[in-house]
Amino acid sequence: MNAMTFPGSLPIWHPESLAARLPFLRRRSELIRTIRIFFHDRAYTEVETPYAVPVPGEEVHLRAFATRRDRPDGSAEPLWLHTSPEFAMKRLLVAGAGPIFQFARVWRNNEGGALHAAEFTMLEWYRPGATMDSLIAETTDVLRMALPPVVRCRGITTDLSRFERLTVAEAFARHAGVDLLAIGEDAAGLAAAAGARLRDNETWEDLFFRLLLERIEPHLGRRHPTFLTHWPTAQAALARRDPSDPRVAERFELFVCGIELANAFVELTDPVEQRARFVAERGRREALYGPGWPLDEDFLAALEHGMPPSAGIALGFDRLAMIASGAGRIGQVLWLPPADPA
Repeated sequence: MNAMTFPGSLPIWHPESLAARLPFLRRRSELIRTIRIFFHDRAYTEVETPYAVPVPGEEVHLRAFATRRDRPDGSAEPLWLHTSPEFAMKRLLVAGAGPIFQFARVWRNNEGGALHAAEFTMLEWYRPGATMDSLIAETTDVLRMALPPVVRCRGITTDLSRFERLTVAEAFARHAGVDLLAIGEDAAGLAAAAGARLRDNETWEDLFFRLLLERIEPHLGRRHPTFLTHWPTAQAALARRDPSDPRVAERFELFVCGIELANAFVELTDPVEQRARFVAERGRREALYGPGWPLDEDFLAALEHGMPPSAGIALGFDRLAMIASGAGRIGQVLWLPPADPA
């Protein structure tokens, strides 16, 4: 199926506007049915968690939508539209829900473009006892069931007959010519090794992501899908450190048709280390953007109670629908895209 021009001059409710999107939207609906069958056949339970929450997440550059709950007694509670159902779903793991999945609407402010929307659908699933290898195998099975053997999206053709695995360190060595783990979190050292000019006030993290975007990602998920694994611990997020190499975390991202499709962790279950990471991340975020939301003490209490060893993944479902249908822009796979269509 070839990407069609989005009729941006027409209102989104106009019959011609919907007709242009309808082939992509029907493919989207087929995907939902297929994926539900996949997880039900594997004894997963589909769950629903709240969208308006006291804490939307802890990523440094997170931009969340604020709202408020007015209670019948006249009091009020500030809430946020969640950016992921991750914290809620992990609470369910603590409660003993077992393997779970969810199609969740999520919100991220200040996003838009061909691959981004401020409101979108995330497919997340979590399995107690899963490892990085078993989660990669399961993700491979999901894609092979949901997609044809060869997909084409945004001018890139990807063959799903095999999947590439590449560590972040291997990717930097291959495409940027640097020994990332030997350099450590040294911005000047990384710049010198990569032959890059260190910009004013550029941190190691800033440079890491600039090199990732400019030199690494253009090579990922093109001829075949790529799992980019074992991220430096500075980018561990909610993943645990690799027991065999504490310099890296058990995290991977998945790229298909050159598109970042998913982000996954072998989950960190240590409440002390998780609290320390949250405190550090919120300090950096508040220095950049000012005060936001309180620390998620309830989530940390759940970890203290005991979360089983687990692995989980967040997959951008709208992007999967683009890849499945050959759509060129995310607005083509949204039933009612924004007025300024992406």
